[in-house]
Parts: sequence; structure tokens; C-alpha cells
Amino acid sequence: MSRAPKTAAASPTSGRLDRLDALRGLAMVWMTAFHFCFDLSYLGIWAQDFYRAPFWVWQRTAIVSLFLFCAGLAQAVALAQDVPWGRFLRRWGVVAACALAVSLGSYLMFPHSYIYFGVLHGMAAMLLMVRAWRGAPAWLLLGVAVIAIALPLAYRHMADGLPPEWMQWLNGRAGSVLGLITTKPRTEDYVPLLPWLGIMLLGFVAGRQWFAQASGSARAWWSRPATAGAMRLLAWLGRHSLPYYMLHQLVLLGGLTAVMRLLQLL
Repeated sequence: MSRAPKTAAASPTSGRLDRLDALRGLAMVWMTAFHFCFDLSYLGIWAQDFYRAPFWVWQRTAIVSLFLFCAGLAQAVALAQDVPWGRFLRRWGVVAACALAVSLGSYLMFPHSYIYFGVLHGMAAMLLMVRAWRGAPAWLLLGVAVIAIALPLAYRHMADGLPPEWMQWLNGRAGSVLGLITTKPRTEDYVPLLPWLGIMLLGFVAGRQWFAQASGSARAWWSRPATAGAMRLLAWLGRHSLPYYMLHQLVLLGGLTAVMRLLQLL
């Protein structure tokens, strides 16, 4: 598949696509609403089962899917712009450092269920894989994506035939990073390679197809600048998604805790 010209997918000032940033910003707003509800439950204000209730489980699945699909699209934009490995690795290093910070912070707050492979950890690993495979043909990447999505479901039906020590290792902390599990690990956020790598690959293949030609309706749509107020706000949020992700729970949970303590004093 041929590459796009360097400037075709970029805005003239920042090299970013407003509409892609806005879509990522939408995922951040949805995530914020989800975490606000989670915090209400965590503080005992609103009893909800976020770990088993389908309403909340499927919302989390949709939010993570949208976020990783956007990450795949962004890698397609980087491919169209010939972003060098050095620039990619600098950005990747920030994501990896934030993932370590999440692990440390969650360990201090949830020592028995801290985050050892959450969304940032998964993203750091998957971004390296997508970057390394960026020149592979679309049919091969789509095949890998389908297998990545389907394999965890198939594994649950055939796991009983495996040696017990294999199942134990795959369910353990190290093996569960792959995603072939029969028992969900005890952690506050869990985004293993399977099936989530498949979602990022789908975003990458779709984006590479959209940005492969110098002209086209899909490419033109993504390249339009955000003009509406709400769209511009979402685009701004999407451009700053990583610091927002790192800080939003501190503000949400800290603010709710402060309000509760204030009400107790009144």
C-alpha cells in the first residue's frame, strides 16, 4: 500500500487532525463520566457493581475500544507523515513512564489490586507492535486483528484441555498480560494484549486506508478543522489526553472526598 504525502493528513499548524483529536476527546469525556460514577460507588454514595453488571462492563469495553481505535488511527497518521522512530520513541517513553506512575499510585491506594497492566501499559506494548508492523499488508494485519479478538473467546472453551500448570501461569500476573485467562486477575484496570491489540490494529488499518490516497471523502472529512465550539473543546481535550488521563481521577476522587468531609463537618 502506498504512503500518503507528508502533509496531506496534517493540519497546517500542528500536524494533527482536529477530528481525530475530537474523537479521542469524546472517549475522555465518556471515561470521566464512567469514573465519576465509579468513584460514587467506591465512596459508598451510590451502590453499583462495576465489575460484573453488564451495563458498566460493556461501557468500559466501549470506552477502551474507542480509545485504542483512536490510537490506531493516530499511528496511521504518523505513518502518512513519516514520523521518525526517534520522535515516536520519545512519545512512547512518556506513555511508558505514565504507566509506571499509574502502577505506583494504584499500589499505594489499592495494594491488593493495583494496576500492573492497565490501558497505558497495554498501549505502550501495542504501540511498539503496530509501529514495527506498519509496512505489513492490510490483509495480514486484518487477519492478526481478527485472531487477536477471537482467540480469548476460543481459549475459554478449550482451556480445560490444557495442562493445569499452563492455565495457572496464564492466569497469573505475568501470563495474564497476554489475555488468555479463565479467571480475571485482581486488578483495578486490565487491558491485556488480547483482544485489545486487535482493536488498535483495526484502527490502524482503517486509518492507513483512509490516508493512503491524496484525495478521497474519508481523508477530506478527517482533515477538516473543528469549527463548532463543542468540537473545538473536544479536540483540545484529545490533544492533551495523556495529562488529562493522569490527573482526572485525582481531581474527581479528591474533590468528592473533600465534599464528603465538608458535609460531615456541617
